[in-house]
Amino acid sequence: MNIKLIASDLDGTLLHNGAQEVSSEIITYIKELTKHGILFVATSGRQYANLRRLFAPVQNDIAYICENGALVMYQDQIISKSCIDRETGLQLMEDILATGSCELLLSGQSTAYVQPKNPYFAYFLEHVVHNSVTIVEDFHSVDEPFYKISICDETGVAENSAPFFIDKWSTTLKTTISGFEWLDFNHPDTNKGNSLCALCNHLQITTDHVMAFGDNYNDIEMLTTAKYGYAMENAHDDIKKLTPYHTSSVEQTIYDFLKTL
Repeated sequence: MNIKLIASDLDGTLLHNGAQEVSSEIITYIKELTKHGILFVATSGRQYANLRRLFAPVQNDIAYICENGALVMYQDQIISKSCIDRETGLQLMEDILATGSCELLLSGQSTAYVQPKNPYFAYFLEHVVHNSVTIVEDFHSVDEPFYKISICDETGVAENSAPFFIDKWSTTLKTTISGFEWLDFNHPDTNKGNSLCALCNHLQITTDHVMAFGDNYNDIEMLTTAKYGYAMENAHDDIKKLTPYHTSSVEQTIYDFLKTL
């Protein structure tokens, strides 16, 4: 394998069972990859500020595919971005706010905007997930681009909220189930695969030199774009059948790869 870039999803891939800290092993391995000129990329539905905190010891040495691919950052510079049309986003958010106990999260570049129905939602995002959070009374007051809009349904988004919203909005926006509680909406062309290509173009490498890890539906395009796309063993069978490469541990797979260098 002539690998020049390794990209990994976070929740369900590097982070398990609700963990909010990456392992010391992966930080060590990222430092080793960097010494060999191999770029590590954190890819996630999470925001840029959150990812930088997670990877604090190496935050300036890696790249970031944030918000399911809506924002790509490297060396604190925007490599690519894609935003939801403002009027479309405001209409979608009206639907979400009117739907039962579903919580709404609007992602800007440096903060997440919420209008919590349950005050714990904002607390959870800020103090458990460690997002930067801004509470607003009216989403019309947000004057920056809409990178991603998300529904959080603690009863299980796939069985409850998703059918209505996917049926109504999937022809207008990219709709992706990204976890038990989360349904994400992005610009129609937004996905981790397109963003991975944008980063590779910036670095002047091809996806033949890319290893990637993921476990959920928002990882599909990334796993099928990278030549070496690894689906996690805990992933749904629909995802695992898309690639011949599977693993139960990103850290172990990277460790094994490092031994070949």
